[in-house]
Amino acid sequence: MSRSPSPKPGGWSSPGLNTPYDSGGANGSSHNVTWASAQARSAEVKGYPGFTPRNQGFFSKHFRRISTSLPISYGDKEKLGRGRYQGHKFSQMLNRVGWNLWRLRRSLGVVLLIILSIVVFYATPALHRMYRRSALFGGGNKYVIILAANQGGGVMEWKGPREWAIERDSVKNKKKYTKKWGYDLEIVDMSTKKRYAHEWRESWEKVDTIRNAMRKYPQAEWFWWLDTNTFIMEPSYSLQKHIFKNLQDITYRDINVYNPLNISHPLTDEHLDAETRSPVGDGRVESINMLIPQDCGGFNLGSFMLRRSVWTDRLLDIWWDPVGYEQKHMEWEHKEQDAFEYMYQNQPWIRPHVAFLQQRKINSFPPGACGDAGDDVNIHYQEKDRDFLVNMAGCEWGRDCWAEMYNYRQLSNRLNRNPWEKFKDGISDFFKKTAKKEEKKKKKKEEKKN
Repeated sequence: MSRSPSPKPGGWSSPGLNTPYDSGGANGSSHNVTWASAQARSAEVKGYPGFTPRNQGFFSKHFRRISTSLPISYGDKEKLGRGRYQGHKFSQMLNRVGWNLWRLRRSLGVVLLIILSIVVFYATPALHRMYRRSALFGGGNKYVIILAANQGGGVMEWKGPREWAIERDSVKNKKKYTKKWGYDLEIVDMSTKKRYAHEWRESWEKVDTIRNAMRKYPQAEWFWWLDTNTFIMEPSYSLQKHIFKNLQDITYRDINVYNPLNISHPLTDEHLDAETRSPVGDGRVESINMLIPQDCGGFNLGSFMLRRSVWTDRLLDIWWDPVGYEQKHMEWEHKEQDAFEYMYQNQPWIRPHVAFLQQRKINSFPPGACGDAGDDVNIHYQEKDRDFLVNMAGCEWGRDCWAEMYNYRQLSNRLNRNPWEKFKDGISDFFKKTAKKEEKKKKKKEEKKN
């Protein structure tokens, strides 16, 4: 009784399955229903066939192909070990990684876009310079470096190989720096422009050169004069971050802070206004129009900065007056530098707009310069502090200009190595030390034998 009744001879009694053997229902009904007719009626009601054989039709084949290519789901325990990568752990690992990457495709896309943008930015010099020069981002178009040079072959005599090498290294150094930060570089040939040939003095022309640069770069705000015997040691320092964003903290207006010339300050004439008689002028950063360092002998114009302003135009006009260099060139040993010191002492309108920088900010000296100062940490270059610039001032008088330039160039390259260069140098140093140790051991063995 537990089993279902046996079919009639020749087939089952279920209606529609094997009609030829089914003569009627329980009441002898003759309403026979075939399987095909029931399927057709069901399709009419549903609107689509109730059953479609596997892999029949374009879309069925297409979606099945996609489903078989998808990574195996390991969440279903029943299917573990039943995929097509069964027994291949490496293939399973790759599929797992691919599946995770696919899940994180949006986040990874954003990261890859950022990385690509950075690579394109730094690999495209024009785009990088455009960013550095833009007023909104970098602001590099506000700064001009004026470099003195004698590219024409010398002023008083022809240059030798060392002079050419010094100039080449100095120009290359400034070009690399200005290109990195988007500044303008004006290289001035001091040997070919002689405004007053009958009484011309080389260093005096610096004043007229600065004024011409201000006309050439009308968008610029600050102009930095540099002598040829200078070398920027830290190209990673921008002028904005190193100087101009911290003017209030790194400058002093009262010359008594460091006064090697013993200039009387402030002025005490009762007829002068309060600002001129103040030791710090009005004390506002906006009123600073000249930045100048002092060395052991006073003002140093081998590296100084001027700001475009009405005050600066007035200063340059008076400074360039022929009376100064025609009548005083025998008295003023340092020419235009002595002329400015004279104006600072005797023309009250100049002091309120001049600010002084600690010398090592833009004008460190090498050992031997300022001989009377010894090894003054306020004057001479300090490697541990990574000073910004070295000025080989006076190297032509008893020192070797080329040797100093070469040494500081090599030092700058070593200090500014990237991580890969440091790694290579570390390996090289390791092998050198190992070789030296082996040589010492060989020498000791030979000495013992002898």
